[in-house]
Amino acid sequence: MIITRTPLRISFCGGGTDLPSYYSNEQGAVVSSSINKYIYITINRLSRYFDHKISLKYSQTELVNSVDEVRHPIIREAMKITGVLENVEITSMADIPAGTGLGSSSSYAVGLLHALHSFKGESVSAGRLAQEACRIEIEMLGDPIGKQDQYIAAYGGICHIRFNPDESVFVDPVICSYPTKKTLQDNLMIFFTGGVRRAGDILEVQKATTHQKMEVLRQMKDLCVDMIETLRDAASLSRFGEILHEGWSLKRTLVDTISNDSINYYYDEARKAGAIGGKVLGAGGGGFLLFYVEPHKRNQVRQALADLPELPFMFEPQGSKVIYISDDI
Repeated sequence: MIITRTPLRISFCGGGTDLPSYYSNEQGAVVSSSINKYIYITINRLSRYFDHKISLKYSQTELVNSVDEVRHPIIREAMKITGVLENVEITSMADIPAGTGLGSSSSYAVGLLHALHSFKGESVSAGRLAQEACRIEIEMLGDPIGKQDQYIAAYGGICHIRFNPDESVFVDPVICSYPTKKTLQDNLMIFFTGGVRRAGDILEVQKATTHQKMEVLRQMKDLCVDMIETLRDAASLSRFGEILHEGWSLKRTLVDTISNDSINYYYDEARKAGAIGGKVLGAGGGGFLLFYVEPHKRNQVRQALADLPELPFMFEPQGSKVIYISDDI
């Protein structure tokens, strides 16, 4: 048996420039961080005493004899890519529901690929895991998503990720002191607005209108440089919150469905209570709200958003990793 643990993520700025419709014209960039909420994938050898050759357990259960019969698209294509085609049992668990803006689909793909490669006795790089996850989700399945989620899930940490027109990707850790990172973590608050949504529905529209929104996206990308400098300098971390607000103000102009009356209400209430800035995590439309709030204002923000569950979290310094291997693998 092998178990992998792959982190979910929060994205700070630049989202949308990781879509091919943007970076095929000019380099895109994001700043993101993995967090201590995870997708767990377990893979076990299926003995010959079972009537089926493939057992899959996620939100549904599949018992089939051929990889071509597998209904779950990511599992099916990941098995084909890695060449693990039969005699396996694959199960998954998650700390957070899918469709809430924390990159769960891509973390699932990365963690599954990691487990399958490890099952074959292969040690693969974070870059390869991210590349293969992108290949499955974007190329093979045609999901209208970007690349940032796969890369931050594979690499982990707080990263500046750049997406080049030739399809290469540069992943660089954001260099900042431990006190700065700790203060940033303490000053970030996440609240769940409820509901789930399919990110692809929003991103499909965004993809189609990218050529009309290039200047807005360019401004969103440029905020990454400002954010990195803020973390390096650390003289005034409140600027981090201001950048979040500037990015969210720009993002809301991309697609009408990125925000709605409920999100706008909660966002405005948090700002009135003292949040310097924030954003919806993921493509938008629901899920989690992220805010930058200085210590003396946190209780006021909690009171203003009292009907929303808060998500305690910490930054996760590592990407996808194998956390268990049995002796009989």
